[in-house]
Amino acid sequence: MSDIGSDEFDDEQNKLGEYEGDRNEAGERHGVGKAVLPNGDIYQGHYEYGKRHGRGTYRFKNGARYVGDYCQNMKHGEGTFYYPDGSKYEGKGHGVYTYPNGDIYDGQWLRHMRHGQGIYHYQDTDTKYKGSWVNGKMESAGEYIHSNHRYKGKFVNSHPSGPGKYVFEIGCEQHGEYHQAEQVFNNQHYS
Repeated sequence: MSDIGSDEFDDEQNKLGEYEGDRNEAGERHGVGKAVLPNGDIYQGHYEYGKRHGRGTYRFKNGARYVGDYCQNMKHGEGTFYYPDGSKYEGKGHGVYTYPNGDIYDGQWLRHMRHGQGIYHYQDTDTKYKGSWVNGKMESAGEYIHSNHRYKGKFVNSHPSGPGKYVFEIGCEQHGEYHQAEQVFNNQHYS
């Protein structure tokens, strides 16, 4: 069943785009269907009483797509975002994001930023950061894990800061403290 040519749904078509699929007695989208939105995005999946509800795929006109669950038109529950650059995000609140270069972040998110506890795996160097994140940056307690040693300490603005220690695979430890180094720009000192 399609909206096209239906006088009863002309108003709805102008607001919501084209729709092909199941409807209930009230004429609402209900069951399985496909909608082409006025902006060019496409949703194909389950509807309930006129709203996306259940499993579906939402394809953005920029090439990104979301495959997952909906509740009352909102993404809800588990889902996967696929981005045009090849990156991918799976989960909700806690999820796994795979970057185009192969790096992987597995942890908590808040407003599309790494926030809370998480592990970032750097593909090129096979190192990991495991610890706290605040607004997308390494903050507070954490550790860098390398192949034969690890650094445990505090991080500020994604850099080691303050007391910390290196623990080597052979069993020895080196304790110390990181301080922000002075940087020279145009013969002026900043710290």
